[in-house]
Amino acid sequence: MQLTPNFRLDEFRCKDGCGVPDPLLPNVQELATNLQILRDQIGKPISIMSGYRTPEYNAKCGGELKSQHMEAKAADIQVSGMTPKEVCNAIKLLIGAGRMKQGGVGLYDGWVHYDVRGVKARWGGA
Repeated sequence: MQLTPNFRLDEFRCKDGCGVPDPLLPNVQELATNLQILRDQIGKPISIMSGYRTPEYNAKCGGELKSQHMEAKAADIQVSGMTPKEVCNAIKLLIGAGRMKQGGVGLYDGWVHYDVRGVKARWGGA
């Protein structure tokens, strides 16, 4: 199922093989819509490293107890040709401009976490 011009639902499925539950589809649609804004701005493909997570998979991979991934509101992303810091800065600029939804932004060594929780949260130097 195509969510936006550049994102498909299967990109957000849990790495344990489970799809996104139907009740969470509006959340993943909102997330994909916001990531599309980033994609359009930077002009580069975005790889979804982790999207939706079942509670079991979230625990297995050491995710936060109330992780936005379990609500299908978060994605860990990478962009070829950009450092995580550059991706992080692009997200923060788009949020500041009111073009992307306010949410969680976390900076990691190899990726950036973005979520659409609706309130500002930053960690890892983001």
